[in-house]
Amino acid sequence: MHHKITDDATAIEFDFRCKIDNQYVIIDMQQWYKPDVVHRFYTYHCLNTALQLERLPIKSIGLTGNLLENNDSTKERKVKDFSEILPVITFVWMVDDTFGFTDDFVSFTMTPEIVLNLIKNHLLWQTKNMTQLLEQREIALQQLSNKTKRLDFLQKNKLIYAFQKNIVANSKKESNKYHKYLDWFELAEKTRNKLNQKSDFLKYAEDEIFSQLIRRISKETLTEEDFTYIENYEQFTERVNRWSRTLYKEGLDEGIEKGKEEERLIQEEKQQQEKLTIAKSLLQAGVAIEVIMNSTGLSKSEIEELQNK
Repeated sequence: MHHKITDDATAIEFDFRCKIDNQYVIIDMQQWYKPDVVHRFYTYHCLNTALQLERLPIKSIGLTGNLLENNDSTKERKVKDFSEILPVITFVWMVDDTFGFTDDFVSFTMTPEIVLNLIKNHLLWQTKNMTQLLEQREIALQQLSNKTKRLDFLQKNKLIYAFQKNIVANSKKESNKYHKYLDWFELAEKTRNKLNQKSDFLKYAEDEIFSQLIRRISKETLTEEDFTYIENYEQFTERVNRWSRTLYKEGLDEGIEKGKEEERLIQEEKQQQEKLTIAKSLLQAGVAIEVIMNSTGLSKSEIEELQNK
């Protein structure tokens, strides 16, 4: 079956898309809070690959045996050369949201499930047998390093979320590896301050690109529509922050109550097991069921069930 992208799908826009070092790169700044931001940029990430279909070269493949149709006298077919699909990187600049991370960025790639299973296998990590752990790691590494039919292509595709707030907050850490990009994030953070002054941007004046950027975003060049947009954005952000704080408190309270309930159930189960252990010992000693009931608080049916086992 043939499928075509819908008219609505063709209306999707990116802030920036280009080809760099045999990779297609999307850079998109996310200012507004959106609950669907993960799904949104996953779609962009997929389109970053799909858009290459328009310019894929055509190749001929030979047809033999059962592949030849009865009335087809040709021995080759023209098809798109999918081997020319390039890896894609989708870089999302998150202005406000940090997804709860304290890191500067988080990157997602496609990896074999065995890798995730290795990390999530709690029983494996509790073992004292290092040989077993290393064996499982070696199996995962073998799948990761498999380049048959260019399987390594999958891991070259990345969806990256960079968090402006964290990058600026972590800028003074010695471990910061992205200092050469820091000026962009610091400038963006400064522009969000309504009370900023021209003196706040003096360090950027000597740079040709930054000086042009500052002239474009200067208040003197803003229209009434721009100011309305800024005001609406600030009001919306404040509402979201209030909602987030309320949701966090409600979630925290709910979590505490849930934790208390789980702890209560655990204690009840523990006490029940202790009672059953005592009852078992008393049964083996030949103590009457009525006496065991009084001693443990267990019902007659519970003791009889234990006795049958």
